[in-house]
Amino acid sequence: MATTEIRRVVTDSGIEIAPVYRETGRRPEPDPGAYPYTRGIHPTMYRGKKWTIRQYAGYGSAEETNRRFRLLLERGQTGLSVAFDLPTQLGYDSDHPLARPEVGRVGVAISTLDDMRRLFAGIDLGAVTTSMTINAPAAILLLMYQIVAEEQGVDPKQLRGTIQNDILKEYAARGTYIFPPRPSMRLVVDTFAYCKEHLPNWNTISISGYHIREAGATAVQEVAFTLANAIAYVRAAIDAGLAVDEFAPRLSFFFGAHNNFFEEVAKFRAARRMWAIIMRERFGAQNPRSWMLRFHTQTCGCTLTAQQPLNNIVRVAYQALAAVLGGTQSLHTNSYDEALGLPTEESATIALRTQQILAEETGVADTADPLGGSYFVEALTDEVERRAWELIDAIEELGGAVAAIERGWIQAQIAESAYAWEQAVERGERIVVGVNRYQDAIPVHVPVHRLDDAAVERQIARVQEYRARQDSERVARALDRLEEAARGTENMLPVLREALLAGATLGQICGRLRQVWGEYRPRF
Repeated sequence: MATTEIRRVVTDSGIEIAPVYRETGRRPEPDPGAYPYTRGIHPTMYRGKKWTIRQYAGYGSAEETNRRFRLLLERGQTGLSVAFDLPTQLGYDSDHPLARPEVGRVGVAISTLDDMRRLFAGIDLGAVTTSMTINAPAAILLLMYQIVAEEQGVDPKQLRGTIQNDILKEYAARGTYIFPPRPSMRLVVDTFAYCKEHLPNWNTISISGYHIREAGATAVQEVAFTLANAIAYVRAAIDAGLAVDEFAPRLSFFFGAHNNFFEEVAKFRAARRMWAIIMRERFGAQNPRSWMLRFHTQTCGCTLTAQQPLNNIVRVAYQALAAVLGGTQSLHTNSYDEALGLPTEESATIALRTQQILAEETGVADTADPLGGSYFVEALTDEVERRAWELIDAIEELGGAVAAIERGWIQAQIAESAYAWEQAVERGERIVVGVNRYQDAIPVHVPVHRLDDAAVERQIARVQEYRARQDSERVARALDRLEEAARGTENMLPVLREALLAGATLGQICGRLRQVWGEYRPRF
């Protein structure tokens, strides 16, 4: 009798998949809401409260972004998520010579308090949660948001939201850093301490695996490198004199949802379990909220194709399903046209409706951890965890995440994985529908969002007008005070706040800090 050879199958992380999984006698995981939270951080998960639908948006001008926010809120979005342009992320005002070609290209330009006021005009900041994807100047943008909220009459203690504020992954994978690692880590920890006192309901950091994954990391590497960075932040905060249970409950995470469906579900479950173990056993946290890995998910932009872009709707839907089955707390679904440009109003609405259909029509929110107990998913969760611990141990041997980044070790690991993936696609070992299999000769015409060049010019003019109206002596005194603080050890955020209230711009503040701390230049 002829035998059929069984094809070898591996996940994106190289984990070999058996043809069938059977009972192994392993102990069942505790119920959702119980340590180590493998099955979810809440006992009833989405049956009690659905995940936050938080669509990411940012366009050339604050007014245009404000209009998109209002549209999404009117159509059922439950949280705001701000994309900033590259000059803002790098601490340059919109009229800086290096900034002009990039103003408003990949997000909204925010150089002044007036820009922040326009961004949230007519939106009650006490009634929404806001996530801001900003890192190197995160403390400054958070303070702008707080000041605008106070002007609306909102008590800062009631503000809810998240700043990304994860500078380590910028050095490892993304590149929008300004200062060297050590002073950057100081700003992160100062933000922890400031928010504990002034913004207690604000998530002070979103430790991001998403950008690590976008740079080419595998699912296992995404978990390991993200948690290694998180360990570094916790250590830095403790070394600065903060008690772990004072800041840990406000730590949050940000992961990508990629295409390998079951590995993604297992990844989320493994990360949650690992973080609980790290916080309770390694750092001795006593508050159960310190053990809980709360995370936002975004479907992976790197999986979207310019070829046959409508296929991306399907990719995004399955990635979103994996995030929900993995227990995410909030979710952004990418628009199908993002491989071509910024989302149009139509494509953004389809992305929003994808989440609403998932939440309201599929039944996936009816029970907690519906894949828990699956022989396959449990085995895959264990294997993702095992491999991630191996990588974390290797990073610890190098002296921790900061040292591993400074040596270029983490960057090299990500680069190797990215190259291996691209080679597999080139050879046809990894199928990408519409790219290396099932191509169409007939082109598809998709409307693309066009940047309003006139709005960019208005933004540049406004920054110049804002600076012309400044009380130059008051701004100079505030910047001198900022320099003094930067050379010392006091918490930087109150001093940054005074500089903003004095009328200083983002670029003026970051420029003075550059003079004190210098700029980071990677050696690798």
